[in-house]
Amino acid sequence: MMRIVLIILIGIHGLIHLFGFLKAFNLSEFNAITHPISKTFGVLWLLAFLLFSITLILYFFRPNYWWLSGFFSVTISQLLIFNYWSDAKFGTIANLIILFAAIVANSYLRFENQLKEERNVLYQSAHPKNLEIIDKQSFNNLPLIIQKWLSNSGVIGKQDVSNVYLTQELLLKLKPEQKNWSTGKAEQYFTVYPPAFSWNISTEMNSILNVVGRDKFKDGKGEMLIKLLSMIPVANAKHDKKVDQATLQRYLAEIVWFPSASLSQYIKWEAINDYSARATMEYDGTKGTGEFHFDANGNFEKFVTMRYRDPKDKVPTQWTVIATKTKEINGIKIPVECEASWELEGSEWTWLKLKITDIRYNVNAMPIH
Repeated sequence: MMRIVLIILIGIHGLIHLFGFLKAFNLSEFNAITHPISKTFGVLWLLAFLLFSITLILYFFRPNYWWLSGFFSVTISQLLIFNYWSDAKFGTIANLIILFAAIVANSYLRFENQLKEERNVLYQSAHPKNLEIIDKQSFNNLPLIIQKWLSNSGVIGKQDVSNVYLTQELLLKLKPEQKNWSTGKAEQYFTVYPPAFSWNISTEMNSILNVVGRDKFKDGKGEMLIKLLSMIPVANAKHDKKVDQATLQRYLAEIVWFPSASLSQYIKWEAINDYSARATMEYDGTKGTGEFHFDANGNFEKFVTMRYRDPKDKVPTQWTVIATKTKEINGIKIPVECEASWELEGSEWTWLKLKITDIRYNVNAMPIH
């Protein structure tokens, strides 16, 4: 809705500048400007119109660059408004709206470029071992339920996984008291050797405010960043052992999307009972655990761990991820729909529902979206 309003505003605002040019060259009456317009200023009115037109074209066909033309458009327009202030002063409101939208677009582009750079670093720093074909002997020393899970997942006879790229559709409740679900989209990139990930999300709180976020785990360290309108940090957690552990535990939970990572040298398994096992992951000074639960056929059901929600928390909170739908994609059976919940003083806060829309293994280059 806001995009449509912005498009209409740029179009009408640009068209008004065209009438300023026509008035200067006596091609049309423009009663909104009562003062005469010289031909020199008439050329500037035409230039503003052309820049706003270019802004609209870029908005549709080169959305990463429209903000630059928008800045120039608003600058020329506002200079004209200052010269014809008594007649054109209300055009400042339109310029401020367009300028604000351009600033947000520029911030989003810089955020996207930051993500691309970080992911390229992950991709280039990955050191995959020889990706051998997995056979049953690869995991016959693991708990029986983990062996059953790996066999049921279809990894036997498949090549080991060194990296993963996936996209998700999300429903979120950012606060326990939130009634309605917010929608969002996310994409994520993993490496297995070494274990790392970069995950980013874009979601709309309402028709005006959008939130972007990025979680990262690299070199045993975690980062959690959330920005309002792509430019105002509302959370930036890093350089904290609680954050490091929380992101490692997240990585551990999400190996269900690439089960062969359970064979990593950094993960140790122990049986709990016939249908569950505990995994302990330790990498580069950070350590975390979690319990994996399965059904009798070896299908993943849930992951449970004690995890810090916030670095300010004194004690961790129970965090549970439940598989609600399982499907075979690219020859591997994985949970494609999941729900994540926090246990808060006896009540459960289901804050996330996700659906995997695409997943690719062993990509040869970083996907461009």
